[in-house]
Amino acid sequence: MSRIGKLPIQVPSAVKVTVSEAEISVQGPKGTLTQSYQPEVTIRQDGDAYYVDRNNDSKRARAMHGLYRQLLFNMVKGVNEGFQRDLLITGVGYRAEVQGKVLMLNLGYSNPIEYAIPDGVTIACESPTKVSVSGVDKQQVGQCAAEIRSLRPPEPYKGKGVKYVNETVRRKVGKSGVK
Repeated sequence: MSRIGKLPIQVPSAVKVTVSEAEISVQGPKGTLTQSYQPEVTIRQDGDAYYVDRNNDSKRARAMHGLYRQLLFNMVKGVNEGFQRDLLITGVGYRAEVQGKVLMLNLGYSNPIEYAIPDGVTIACESPTKVSVSGVDKQQVGQCAAEIRSLRPPEPYKGKGVKYVNETVRRKVGKSGVK
């Protein structure tokens, strides 16, 4: 039995879950999310908790069991609390600012980079070197943060670039001046 898949999903009173034949819809104070699911699993309600059960013991059904349980859990958490990823920009002259639906990034290139903010994601700059990506959909927030980080990943010698707040960059020793 899947250790992740058998765990119950507690649904707060502010969140409404609707399960149809092939789709789950979760509605909460922050928005609405929908997700289709495979016929290898069934979703049942028991009080204020939801359970994901698999229909058989095939390899695919075992894989889908934990997957859809975690997707449903992330949907409930997203519409209730939301998700957030924080990025830190390190480097002389490196900065970011939000102008409408565009994130302007100066990352040491000859021209500033314009990153179009996708729908469903909110980007805020708490300071010129700290960017906060938040939204309802965990996958979309993570993808957006990864795209911003990929514009200038942190380099190992001076640590310049865009990194996650909780990320540690392994630093390397530079050239030694031995004669």
